[in-house]
Parts: sequence; structure tokens; C-alpha cells
Amino acid sequence: MPTFTDTSRLSLNQYTTFNWSTQEAIESCAKAGLHWIGLWRDKVAAQGLASTVKLLQEHKVKVSSLCRGGFFPAATKALQQEAIDDNKRAIDECVVLGTDTLVLVCGGIHAHGDAVGTDIDSARQMVYDGIAELIPYAQQAGVKLGIEPLHPMYAADRNVIVTLGQANDFAIKLNSGMSQLPVGVIIDCFHVWWDPAVYQEIERASGHIFGFHVCDW
Repeated sequence: MPTFTDTSRLSLNQYTTFNWSTQEAIESCAKAGLHWIGLWRDKVAAQGLASTVKLLQEHKVKVSSLCRGGFFPAATKALQQEAIDDNKRAIDECVVLGTDTLVLVCGGIHAHGDAVGTDIDSARQMVYDGIAELIPYAQQAGVKLGIEPLHPMYAADRNVIVTLGQANDFAIKLNSGMSQLPVGVIIDCFHVWWDPAVYQEIERASGHIFGFHVCDW
């Protein structure tokens, strides 16, 4: 079995150490010789954006991605617009933190408000339309949008994109005609291990894999 000793591209996902503050996570990365961290917006907000940037600079740790944007499906146009506006704020935060990747957890059928009558196909269309609307803003900021499919058990409340194939379909269609690919996929072993087509879909994602989450699955 091969042994990998090059950790130059290894990044700690902040939720791996959920109980640590952002300060503790950044300091521990530096102490362990890790040069990258994948930050989460709620943790950054608790630390403070400016304080987080200062810690990153002091410890020479860079941000591989920011999680999470998304949560596009909503019961009303007003709530859908709120989601778009929040994703734009997330893109702005990416710029301040120095990362070029926003991870999208796209949202479930009941992501926002009273979604009675919303079916999964409609919710997926809201996801597609929401990402499409974000692309110009993200491109202007130099930020890529990474769609992370989640296990189907999360479809109701967290993510209606449940296979890597679905994420690839969206990315390929949204990237059509683009010289720089604005949309890609985030592959998380925890969520896609069960999929019998996962190996083929990883090959299909070649060129637009923006992150690969390794775990004990």
C-alpha cells in the first residue's frame, strides 16, 4: 500500500475539530506543520472576520475553502433573494480570507420558510438557478463555487443534491462556454461512499474537483 508523505496540499476541515475555536484550530495547524485550513462561516463569525485574518497571517496558515454557501430553495421569491444575498456575503468573506473556493451545501426541500408544496425537482431547479445567478458575482471576485453533494438522508433539510453525478451535471452545464470554470464539485467520502457510480463520477469530474474531503469512510 502506498505511503504519502507530502502534506503540502493537506488542509484541516475546521469541523473535524468542532469543539476548537477558530484560534485554536489555526494555532494547532501551524503547530502540526499544516499550511492549510478549511474554515466554516459560523466559526469565523464567532472569532470575528478581522481577528481570523490576523491569526492566519500570524501563523502563516492559508484558507483552502470557506463553508458554507448554498441553501437556495425557499418558499418565496423574497426568501430566495435572501439566500442569494447571503451567498454574496459569503463570497465577500472568501475574498477577505484569501480563499478562492466557496463550498455550497445547496439546501433541502424545506431549507427556508414554509415550503409546503415544494417538490424535490423544484428545489433542485432553485439550486441550479441560484448558482447560475451567483456566477457573475463570484467570477468578478475571483471565487469558485464548489457543489458538495450530501448523502440522500440529508435531502429534506440540507441538500437536494445527493450524488456526485447530479453535482457534475450542474457543474458541466453551468460551465458551458466558460474559459475559466466557475463551478466545480467538492467530493466528501463521508457522503458519497455508498454510490455505485462514484468512481466513474470522480473521473468525470476531472478538471473541476475543487476539494476532496478524506475521512474514515
